[in-house]
Amino acid sequence: MATHSYTVDSTSSPSIVVESNPSDSRLHELGIKSWPKWGCPPGKYPLKYDAEQTCYFLRGKVKAYPKGSTEFAEFGAGDLVTFPKGLSCTWDVSVAVDKHYIFTSS
Repeated sequence: MATHSYTVDSTSSPSIVVESNPSDSRLHELGIKSWPKWGCPPGKYPLKYDAEQTCYFLRGKVKAYPKGSTEFAEFGAGDLVTFPKGLSCTWDVSVAVDKHYIFTSS
């Protein structure tokens, strides 16, 4: 299992954390199957996270461009992704998304 942290730059908001192919035991421990589901077709979507969000992608392919940056985090099917509270970004969805998600307050 590989974990990647994408940081826009040293002065900006916290990182998007991508954990590729987490184990079944990790997914079970998190209770992924009890989380709500959400999906979207291909397209570009501006998003702002008012709380930390963790998602498990069942399908899809996304490049997330944090506001004010040309850098991006890339993730999709099989990835567990955490978006920090306060992050504004644009999702560029190339393959329709289907995911489980949960918001957590710090």
